[in-house]
Amino acid sequence: MIQTTKKLRCHCGDVEIELHLPNGLEKLRRCNCSICARRNAVVGSVKLENLKILKGSENLSCYTFNTHTAQHYFCSKCGIYTHHRRRSNPGEFGFNLACIDGIEIEDYANVPYMDGKNNHPSDHQRTP
Repeated sequence: MIQTTKKLRCHCGDVEIELHLPNGLEKLRRCNCSICARRNAVVGSVKLENLKILKGSENLSCYTFNTHTAQHYFCSKCGIYTHHRRRSNPGEFGFNLACIDGIEIEDYANVPYMDGKNNHPSDHQRTP
């Protein structure tokens, strides 16, 4: 895929993020865990270094729960979820596909759900 850079914005525009997508949009998914089911966002993933907050970091609020590993960010003015540090891979951010300029979210209606409610990868006991 072609390397690309995209802008992601909240609804009010006070938070603006740059995504560096070396392989284009990848790891697209929805999740049925308690928070994802309520926001019903289609998300993609990037390595931590490929997400840069351009403006509005002071307007971002962070929500954590349960293990407090995942960090869910949203605009404190308009309430839109923009991105999160992933629980299953803390070296990546998940981002809200619908916040990317030019995305038609209807084109992603068939993105599959992962079972984060009953089968989250981080809930399995790992053996050394």
